[in-house]
Amino acid sequence: MDKFERKYGRFAIRNLSLILIIVYAIGYLIAMSPLAGTIISFISLNPYLILKGQIWRIFTWVLIPPGSFSLLTLITLYFYYSIGTTLEHTWGTFRYNVYIFSGILFTVLGSFISLLFFYIYGRIIGVDGMLYAYQVFMLNPVSTYYISMSIFLAFAATFPNAGVLLFFIIPVKMKWLGILDGVFLLISFITGSIIDKIVIFTSMLNFIIFYVSQRRLIHTSPKFRYQQAKRRKQYQSDIKKEMDPSVPKHKCAICGKNEIDFPDTEFRFCSKCNGNYEYCSDHLFTHKHIE
Repeated sequence: MDKFERKYGRFAIRNLSLILIIVYAIGYLIAMSPLAGTIISFISLNPYLILKGQIWRIFTWVLIPPGSFSLLTLITLYFYYSIGTTLEHTWGTFRYNVYIFSGILFTVLGSFISLLFFYIYGRIIGVDGMLYAYQVFMLNPVSTYYISMSIFLAFAATFPNAGVLLFFIIPVKMKWLGILDGVFLLISFITGSIIDKIVIFTSMLNFIIFYVSQRRLIHTSPKFRYQQAKRRKQYQSDIKKEMDPSVPKHKCAICGKNEIDFPDTEFRFCSKCNGNYEYCSDHLFTHKHIE
């Protein structure tokens, strides 16, 4: 992951949690519109129609909200924005991007696995399994519910002792809420249909991979992870300044001359000053030493 971040980290999308919340908001507006059924059927994730050329469904299905809109939805969206932003600051923007987009990618792959399963099953029993899968996906459009759930589980695994107020009254640690959600997902997996099982598993696959591969990151203290992310951000900023030709590299501590405005001036560090103080040729031997 470190090698990938060094190579592709510049492509990471900052404030991805805010973008997700905006996408959710658009989805809720669609769900409340008079043409909700028509629009959702046009943008939903359906592997059968994707193979027929409707490629946009690979991306547009994320607009389908994870539930109906209510006052609690606003609180939930703010909560997911808060924990998502915290994860981005803790892990780094690149890792958080990989986590979110891998969950979306795995969900799409899961839909095609479902289609393949029904195709094989249909061939065995002599029915059109792909047509059946098409009907199931149209009647039960896939939403971002399990993607949101994976974000919550990642936060609970990263900050197990963080406290929240359940129903704004009961104090409870995140690890217990994470365990409760894990049990709920397991029950949904066991009692759900074949498509439900595949979608749940593939949607949670990013969390499984994250937990197995990033246990060292999980088990270090939140303070250490925050400081590590802060140092990484500062290092990237320093490198960017070093590469910027408009930023001077040498500056006189007395008069403020730099090599950009005065290219013929020489700059030297003083070995008798206590600290890294640099001076131009006019003040190198005439300045008062700093002790």
